[in-house]
Amino acid sequence: MAKTPVAKAEQTEAYSPRLKAYYNDVVRPQLIEQFGYKNPMEVPTISKIVLNMGVGEATADTKKVAIAAADLALIAGQKPIVTRSRKAIAQFKVRENMPIGAKVTLRKIRMYEFFDRLVTIALPRVRDFRGLNPNSFDGRGNFAMGFKEHIVFPEINYDKVDQVWGMDIIVCTTAKTDDEARALLKLMNFPFRQ
Repeated sequence: MAKTPVAKAEQTEAYSPRLKAYYNDVVRPQLIEQFGYKNPMEVPTISKIVLNMGVGEATADTKKVAIAAADLALIAGQKPIVTRSRKAIAQFKVRENMPIGAKVTLRKIRMYEFFDRLVTIALPRVRDFRGLNPNSFDGRGNFAMGFKEHIVFPEINYDKVDQVWGMDIIVCTTAKTDDEARALLKLMNFPFRQ
């Protein structure tokens, strides 16, 4: 029996990720106290997380993009979009409209669950991890970081991986300044370097 839109909405309302509950119960009151927000809608929150995986070897073998997209789908829990080149660049052997990577945008429940896995499982598994750079903000409250190996995520079976790719993770917030975004992510247990 197919679920009606109302039944789907009730099901998603009943389930709330652990990190979202933590944000509402702990982080939000501390941010209101720290920055003195008058309106509760002013309090910054995480709006989306974008995962991007560029595959440089795609110029020689376009099947590698499909493999990278499959790995990204395992990590994100959502089907990624294959990114294509906008123009031809002869030095890099790239033709116009050639598949060169994959990206996925996570929002709401999937975003909170990915953020939880990133902080508790993936970042501690990174080799020689000394904390994230607290200055990697863009001036508008968004934080960007890069991974050299996508195999730090538990969804990827290390034995079946034939090639290791890097990936970018951008955490977009509704904060107006970098200081507000830094305070939000620090309260959400983001491991910044001291």
